[in-house]
Amino acid sequence: MPTEPVIFDVHLDLSMNALEWNRDLRWPLERIRRWEQHMTDKVDRGNNTVCFPEMHRGRIGLCVATQIGRYSPYYHRLPGWSSPEQAWAQTQGQLAWYRIMTEAGEMTPIRNRAELDAAVEVWENAESCDDGTPYIKESRTQPGKLPIGFMLSLEGADSIVTLDYLERSYADGLRALGPAHYGPGRYAHGTDAQGGLPPEGKDLLKEMQRLGIILDVTHLNDESFWQAVDIHKGPLWASHQNCRALAPWNRQFADDQVKLVIERGGLLGMAFDAIMMVPGWRHLKSNASDFNLKIERICDHVDHICQMAGNAKHVCVGTDLDGGYGTEQVPGDMNSIADLQKLPDLFRARGYSDADIEGMMSRNVVDFLRRAWE
Repeated sequence: MPTEPVIFDVHLDLSMNALEWNRDLRWPLERIRRWEQHMTDKVDRGNNTVCFPEMHRGRIGLCVATQIGRYSPYYHRLPGWSSPEQAWAQTQGQLAWYRIMTEAGEMTPIRNRAELDAAVEVWENAESCDDGTPYIKESRTQPGKLPIGFMLSLEGADSIVTLDYLERSYADGLRALGPAHYGPGRYAHGTDAQGGLPPEGKDLLKEMQRLGIILDVTHLNDESFWQAVDIHKGPLWASHQNCRALAPWNRQFADDQVKLVIERGGLLGMAFDAIMMVPGWRHLKSNASDFNLKIERICDHVDHICQMAGNAKHVCVGTDLDGGYGTEQVPGDMNSIADLQKLPDLFRARGYSDADIEGMMSRNVVDFLRRAWE
């Protein structure tokens, strides 16, 4: 049996990479990089870190996979779609891709406790080939075909045309939702934006609670955050969220926000975007060597959260890798998502127990979802 822990990454923009970056995530990492080496349409071309083979190699067998479609009105400064209906159509294309990957045996949906338990059992009982690729013992003729369990989340609610669409999304497997992304939104305001929740946002939160959809408070600006947690009394988490005390910017959470998530029994996911890890990172200008940025830096954020909580039960992995950036904006010793397997030794060196480490790698998320789906 392998010694590396199974990892549950609670924020990966897989369908966005497949459809907007046109990456076939079944390809090996280097094949995608070679394919993109002369492309210039996006800043991270040739720098990808995520693909199914690397997820297998790093035993990232479970994930929260996103849909995303921003509405950008006339003169909006952020890229997006010109109507909520177009944004909805984009998310439906992403949903179709997840379904095709499921039919192909690459992924398997997690929509309830039974599917969660089944996906966890498959990965915890998987064995490894000599190259580290996991396989089910009865299926060694197809190593690497172990399906990645995924739970759907919507990053930014702009594509929810009306609240009826939210119920349709729930029926399609949506189990978590972050009302805002960057900038102003239809239902809430996010990173670098001002203002609280409009009436439509308050209604959205009530409908989310009725349906049992997890509130992802990531990206909410401070005013929207406090209003949202006051309205939505159901389960919540911050899927990819570091600490403002260590990387000052409103994208990260202040200590009182971190404490609120802890008090509500929620989770905060370790994000590996460099701009969220260190102070002073300049987008498109800085590089990891400027800050001697290594994977270990995330341990400072984890320590900060655990000190406030008094335990390690509120931390999880939420990498946001390939979320519009690649190796040009991650720690210098991170070449692919498989490098998450460096974390256990780093945490062990800081005094975390094996139980703490297992929790942060996957068990905290599994326990959270089991409670949420009771």
